[in-house]
Amino acid sequence: MSYQHIRTSVADRVATLELNRPEARNGFTITMADELADALSQADANEDVRVVILTGAGKDFCVGADLSGMSFEVANGGLPEPGWVEPATRVTRRLFSLSKPVIAAVRGAAVGVGSTMLLPADFRLAAKDSRFGFVFSRRGIYPEGGSSWFLPRLVGMGRALDWMVSGRLIPADEALGAGLVRSLHESDEVLGAAQALARELVESTAPVSVAVIRQSLYRMSALPTPEQAFSLDSQLIASLGQNTDAVEGVMAFLQKRPPSFTRTVEQDLPGFLPWRERKS
Repeated sequence: MSYQHIRTSVADRVATLELNRPEARNGFTITMADELADALSQADANEDVRVVILTGAGKDFCVGADLSGMSFEVANGGLPEPGWVEPATRVTRRLFSLSKPVIAAVRGAAVGVGSTMLLPADFRLAAKDSRFGFVFSRRGIYPEGGSSWFLPRLVGMGRALDWMVSGRLIPADEALGAGLVRSLHESDEVLGAAQALARELVESTAPVSVAVIRQSLYRMSALPTPEQAFSLDSQLIASLGQNTDAVEGVMAFLQKRPPSFTRTVEQDLPGFLPWRERKS
């Protein structure tokens, strides 16, 4: 599809979504939000896509909302219209519900929504000179994209409070130490590292297993007790008798060869998953 503020491509079972406003340092717009949400939906529905890479054109990932372009949608009376969803959440909600792993490749600044949209990714790889910032307190506004839910789960409540209340910029080495990013690279090597990781996931993991694991970690870890996880795990393990991927995974391991998984998310996702009816 043709988009205005992002570029997309699919190669070797990997969909790459690139913020494409380098002249504005990839300032976030309503158009970009809606295009990202649509592109994520397209990638999720495409069985030929196994992994999504999210990156930005130019020297920066995203410097936040493009205030010159009226990126805020606000209600004069202070209340949103029924069904209205703020732009960052349009992206992060879709990322959260994805059945495929997401790798974020970050260079330069990732500030405001440039940081919040990264939080639902499974892997965040960054340049050594990149910097992050949840700068909302310094703009007199509020965190968006569900970041108050995601960030403490990634870095702990203490660090989330530090970063969000202060609104200070976070250098790459601090982000790495806190667990916000997986690894640091030279600026011109970040995308290549993300592509190498994507190839590894495509070649070695089962799509149905990944889809179940990704959602289980989010949905089950947020519950007050593990009882629902115990119940779900029992159902999942009991279903392995009808799971050809399980046989293939074991045989590939014993025969020391790459696996060839054939089950698809569209056809073979377990019907008893408790979140399936609620998927956005």
